[in-house]
Amino acid sequence: MTKKQRREAGARRERRRPPPLLQARDERSISCTTFNILAPIYKRMESENCRESQNRANWFSRNEKIIDRLLSDRSSIICLQEVWLGNDELVNMYEKRLGDANYTLFKLARTNNRGDGLLTAVHKNYFRVLNHRELLFNDFGDRVAQLLHVESAMPYLQNRSSSCVQQQSLIVNTHLVFPHDHSLSIVRLKQVYKILQYIEAYQEEHKLGPMPIILCGDWNGSKRGQVYKFLCSQGFVSSYDTAHQYSDSEEDAHKWVSHRNHRGNICGVDFIWLLNPDKCRKPLKTSWNEAVFGIIKYLLLQVASLSEENAFAFLRADSHDDHITYSSFCQALCQLGMVHSDRVNSEEMEDLWSEADQDGDGVVNYKEFQRCIWSPKCDNQEEEDDSEIDITDGSLVTLETNDEAFGFTVKEAVLFPPEVEKGMWPENYSLSDHAPLTVVFSPVRIPCSPRTPRTP
Repeated sequence: MTKKQRREAGARRERRRPPPLLQARDERSISCTTFNILAPIYKRMESENCRESQNRANWFSRNEKIIDRLLSDRSSIICLQEVWLGNDELVNMYEKRLGDANYTLFKLARTNNRGDGLLTAVHKNYFRVLNHRELLFNDFGDRVAQLLHVESAMPYLQNRSSSCVQQQSLIVNTHLVFPHDHSLSIVRLKQVYKILQYIEAYQEEHKLGPMPIILCGDWNGSKRGQVYKFLCSQGFVSSYDTAHQYSDSEEDAHKWVSHRNHRGNICGVDFIWLLNPDKCRKPLKTSWNEAVFGIIKYLLLQVASLSEENAFAFLRADSHDDHITYSSFCQALCQLGMVHSDRVNSEEMEDLWSEADQDGDGVVNYKEFQRCIWSPKCDNQEEEDDSEIDITDGSLVTLETNDEAFGFTVKEAVLFPPEVEKGMWPENYSLSDHAPLTVVFSPVRIPCSPRTPRTP
């Protein structure tokens, strides 16, 4: 079978395959789809030295099929990345067809006229949009994020007074920078840190009570990366892994994929994260500091191939004393490419130093270096590392059980095409270089809520 015949067979299969999720859902259930649809300005044409954007027939047909699939799935919330917002015809196609299907659309282009951006569609039968915010990272890669504050269109559950209530939730759609080299690991981590900081600020500004938070998007990093562990340390769970009862072990790390990148590598990078109000969370700044120390160790150990003793000597720099000074610490992080406004800024550098200098004597000795930077407890390494973050220490925030809140349980999660759920990428799949992920959630009453201190 030729390549053309395989593509045509794949297209026929995509058209006739029934929606992946069970249609007999509980009327209270809601669903969410995240999908990087591969902007035509980035899609390389086979056997041609051009991009798909130069061939209207191709990009028009492919995006029609994408919309067909989205409408057949009928998700309550659709979060798309790499939407070609610079092309009015394509934008009008999505606005018309999704609008006719009773969706409200929100679009956000990447900064500096990159051409693509985010599109979030909310089905009016399921949610009312109370507020919508745009987050511009203004960093390397010109990445952005959308925050939607939504309320259920119909009562989900009764509260203790037996009255029905509309459940509120926060929804985020984003697309993190691609890790072209090791120095961009800290950029992706900083982008997630900014999102969580923004969510905290929004909740405080509007004096919001406990509510679930759902983060959707292309995270450009796998389950073994520092972004995954950072979000886990904040109480978020990967909905797909939860639905399939996959752990964070190395054995389960490759059981599914969602992307074949331009280098030909396949990996799982598309996630729908869920945080319920009853989840224990570390203070956000604590998680950030631990994640940054993990990246420092990764760069020293895996990239620079330094032993523990040589890594300490590198951080000590030219100091003749057997300790690390603040000046040598800053110098070392500069050499590692970690110091910049979109990476680690001066205020965050001081916070890292305060965390490392545990006895407050103005220097970091070898034991402090071991405990904070080289210790597995703080270890949060890059994609190739399989260490796990410890979120069971005494720094966790305790819960108060006097409040009642509402959250979600993960009922079902499906990736398409089905081969990707087995860790394989089918050659005849043509919708995108990403697989759409759809998750079904059911509302649930939660008898307690965390009291997480705000990051000062």
